[in-house]
Amino acid sequence: MSEATFHYGVMRKRAPAARAGTTSGPRDLRGTPVVGRVAKLFVGQGHGYIRLTNEREVFFHRADVKDNTSFNDLRVGDAVTFELFEDAVSGARALRVARRTRAR
Repeated sequence: MSEATFHYGVMRKRAPAARAGTTSGPRDLRGTPVVGRVAKLFVGQGHGYIRLTNEREVFFHRADVKDNTSFNDLRVGDAVTFELFEDAVSGARALRVARRTRAR
């Protein structure tokens, strides 16, 4: 028997519980590893753009910056590594952005 609730005088059925073994969280997006330079930063708005070697600019959000990199410490011109994710709906986006370190 399904449970029902009253909401503003209207009877509504409760949504069924998630089945065991299914995930309801966001999917883990993956992209192609790429290197670029920070082209624009909008610190107050929490996003910026990275320029690739072919002059294309890709959007990134402060939530896309890796844990060991601070969004507020990034500067225009900094070399960064990231994963380029191509979305058919919203376009290209940089994921897992990190300041590039040189190998010794």
